[in-house]
Amino acid sequence: MNKRTVGIVITALIIGTLIVLMVKSNLETAEPIETIVTGVDSTTIEYESGLEKGNTPPDFELFTLSGDIIKLSDYKGKKVILNFWASWCGPCKAEMPHMQNYYKKHKDSASVEIIAVNMTKEERGPESVKKFVDAYGLTFPIPLDSDGEVMGMYKIMSIPTTYMISTDGTIEQKFIGPMDEKTIKELVDNLD
Repeated sequence: MNKRTVGIVITALIIGTLIVLMVKSNLETAEPIETIVTGVDSTTIEYESGLEKGNTPPDFELFTLSGDIIKLSDYKGKKVILNFWASWCGPCKAEMPHMQNYYKKHKDSASVEIIAVNMTKEERGPESVKKFVDAYGLTFPIPLDSDGEVMGMYKIMSIPTTYMISTDGTIEQKFIGPMDEKTIKELVDNLD
């Protein structure tokens, strides 16, 4: 073997060992997560972990790009689509035009609101979020989770993740993955 091949093999072994040690460490410290699988319709499966149906979601106060403050508890009495996303997330990119179309059609309705929490801690800064918002023409509230605290409170493990919150302020459903406009409408229609 030449020196270059030996170097590549040694590097691969070191990286592999580090990965195994990190995974082992995470498994030892991980908290158990309760997972429930329920059908939403014949083509979609909903996975719930952490927060469950009937729970009151944790309240939060976050700033938007324009400096407005969004507080979840201020929306009690409305149906709330609480979405968690990031600009680099492919499924989030696919979902956002559907959310914007739904919002345009229903923004004058006093009974439903979209709040799309950006996982700003996972971004390259607020500038990348602003570019994304401008490129997609998003007009619904987008609070910035700059320190990841809200992501932790909601136990977000993959994005996009959406909580459907009913008018009494409790979680009705949790949807992991991108939604299209038809799915959004069906989920909102099933909220109290």
